[in-house]
Amino acid sequence: MAEAERIIGTPDMPEAAGAGPEGARDRAAARPAAPSADAGPEQDATRASADDASGAAVADRPRGRRRIAVLFSVAAFAYVLDLVSKIVVVARLEHHAPVRLIGDWLQLEAIRNAGAAFSFGEAYTVIFTVIAAAVIVVIARLARKLYSVPWAIALGLLLGGALGNLTDRIFRAPGVFKGAVVDFISPKHFAVFNLADSAIVCGGILIVLLSFRGLDPDGTVHKD
Repeated sequence: MAEAERIIGTPDMPEAAGAGPEGARDRAAARPAAPSADAGPEQDATRASADDASGAAVADRPRGRRRIAVLFSVAAFAYVLDLVSKIVVVARLEHHAPVRLIGDWLQLEAIRNAGAAFSFGEAYTVIFTVIAAAVIVVIARLARKLYSVPWAIALGLLLGGALGNLTDRIFRAPGVFKGAVVDFISPKHFAVFNLADSAIVCGGILIVLLSFRGLDPDGTVHKD
């Protein structure tokens, strides 16, 4: 009987297949490694925090890029829309009678404005030019820490509007940094303005609302 068992073997018994020193070594290699006895709770906490920090850093990198892209996309859209509208206004409306859109309540009338938005401060053209340039620099620096989409939209509107009017002040008559801005939207009993002015005002209003809600540009929310 012993001889028959030696010849035939016992393939249906996994215990026999793993018997012997070689089987023991195979089982030891397949068994997952147990944590080191020297590893204390401090090391486990450190390892977990490091994993969380690396995961958060990986998650934050594409999020930051997306917010910056939103800012410059909104700014580019506002700037191009303002630039095209001014080109059309100068070509079609300047030195022509105003075009009425809603009776006397809203009309298109091309004027040259040497002041700030809505024709304020026409004697301080150079000062407003410097302010617009400073706003652009501040927004560009803030973009590196921008993780909030609403803030990206608001700052994009400010950036596009500031660039639109700054382009007029640099390239239009009477000279560099003294150029007059083209305004053409003329509501009744209100100052004449352009699309860049509208973008700046809308961006400013949105920033005020976000500040009241406690939302910061870096995406955090605080409560006073």
